Amino acid sequence: MRGPAIRTLAAGVLSAIVLAQPAAAAWREKFEVYGVAEGDMLKMRGGPGTGFDVWVGLPNGTVVRVHECTQTGGTRWCEVSLERARSLRGWVSWAYLREL
Repeated sequence: MRGPAIRTLAAGVLSAIVLAQPAAAAWREKFEVYGVAEGDMLKMRGGPGTGFDVWVGLPNGTVVRVHECTQTGGTRWCEVSLERARSLRGWVSWAYLREL
């Protein structure tokens, strides 16, 4: 009798942990573009550095998801995708991102 009850309790705890992690991880990944000068846009590039092609400009308030970050020279670059166009991925400077 104790065996099934313990297994059920353990399964419930494990499911709560597994189900809670993706939601928490997704919340920490969401950022918005901020601090870009008026009339300018944050440049999303093809790689982590200014030597890569600019793919698109992102105005302040654009919501992105951060996938990974790396340090190149004195700048931290993050690979992001747009919240509204998730298939578009590129690199932006970390300095212009604010966690939501």
